[in-house]
Amino acid sequence: MALLAKLRPCGPWRVGSDSGDRLRVGRVLHSDALYSALTHAFIPLGEVDAWLEATATHAEGAQVRLSSCFPFAANENGDTMFLPPPESHWPPPDSLRIRWKSARYIPPTAIWQLLAAKPLIEEHWVVDGVSECLLPVIRNTAIQSPFRVTVRSRAAVDRLGQGVEPHQTACLEFSKGSGIWMVFSFASKEAEARWSPALKGALKLLADSGIGGERSSGWGRFEQPEFVDGELGPLLFGNRYRAPEEVTGHWLLSLFSPAADDRVDWQQGHYRVVERTGRVESVAGWGAPKRANQMIAEGGVLVSAVAPKGAAKDVAPIGFPHPVYRAGFALSIPIGKAKPVASEPRPSSLEPRPLGSGPLPEPATAPSEPRPSGSGPLTTTTEPMAPAPLPAETTTELPPPPPTVHLGSPLPDGRGSEVEHGHGSEAEHGHGSEAEHGHDSEAKHDAHPPKEAE
Repeated sequence: MALLAKLRPCGPWRVGSDSGDRLRVGRVLHSDALYSALTHAFIPLGEVDAWLEATATHAEGAQVRLSSCFPFAANENGDTMFLPPPESHWPPPDSLRIRWKSARYIPPTAIWQLLAAKPLIEEHWVVDGVSECLLPVIRNTAIQSPFRVTVRSRAAVDRLGQGVEPHQTACLEFSKGSGIWMVFSFASKEAEARWSPALKGALKLLADSGIGGERSSGWGRFEQPEFVDGELGPLLFGNRYRAPEEVTGHWLLSLFSPAADDRVDWQQGHYRVVERTGRVESVAGWGAPKRANQMIAEGGVLVSAVAPKGAAKDVAPIGFPHPVYRAGFALSIPIGKAKPVASEPRPSSLEPRPLGSGPLPEPATAPSEPRPSGSGPLTTTTEPMAPAPLPAETTTELPPPPPTVHLGSPLPDGRGSEVEHGHGSEAEHGHGSEAEHGHDSEAKHDAHPPKEAE
């Protein structure tokens, strides 16, 4: 029991970045921000108290769970949706043609191939660096990117005409027909009958008021949303979806904060931890900073006997007159066995060997020559290989040695000999490889003292 919604923007969108920099923009509207927008939309609709009771404070867990907002691209074959791949299956093995790990969102067809342990054909995909999406190639041409990142310049004018403050803000500009999508999951038929119409009404209201930042300037608005009802798996993967026979993990499509009764094996699984912050939008304290908390990011695969529930945390500032909830409900899809993640051991020849640690390992034997077909059974000889013949001895007449000069003795021109003090070799300054988060690892430089003459 699920509801899929597609939003086609009619202007720029502003999704705040993790750094808060106005010249940067996020690619995804996270589930906690979507929950906040829906909660504000339910206020004029008169449903906010019932909404909070059904989600944030319900004794049996949230009756409505929602995913984050991910992009989709329009093409001649319809809309291609993009999802965060399960981290237990992504990225595929290294390729010389495509840098798979640069793609953060991939189509359901590629995810289904990964879950079925089928390789991705390089010629059928291309990574779009702007949207960080893995785009399928149709007739030797990749489909259009769902959006691009632009920076718009504006100016704040004082009402009294005493000053002008120009500034720039980054935003998302979606391609024609493209947009974002999200999915809602209901705990029961009763919850679906109660909240499916209410959610459709709230999204229609948000189409006029907008979602995200810079709404006062008309950003974040979209056309009337499109809705599709059905089951969660077929809504995302189509008729090819089959539930796994043996569930070994739960693939998250939302941010996740564990509930008190969640039993997640944190020693296993594949997931990332992110820190979420924000500001309050309330007449009781507009712009007050919310308390930060850590959450599991979308795409994580959690190991649990049952599907994780998640919970909403009260992140209101200390002393605030009412609670402020940050949604951490888990909207997950069960998946089968994941590929093992194990790093190959380093060769023994590269590892430092302490003194007195025993005999050295036996050298590797030379590879045998290929045997012709039909040459009979294989036999192994233990006779040692004959040593290679030594080259013939040659004698070379060396020039006579130079005359010996003692330290302190006068040279032929009457000067004393000087000893040049040699400096130790300068350590080469190696630059560390760039890490995933953009920081360079620094190499340690050992100083070599100069040699002293005796």
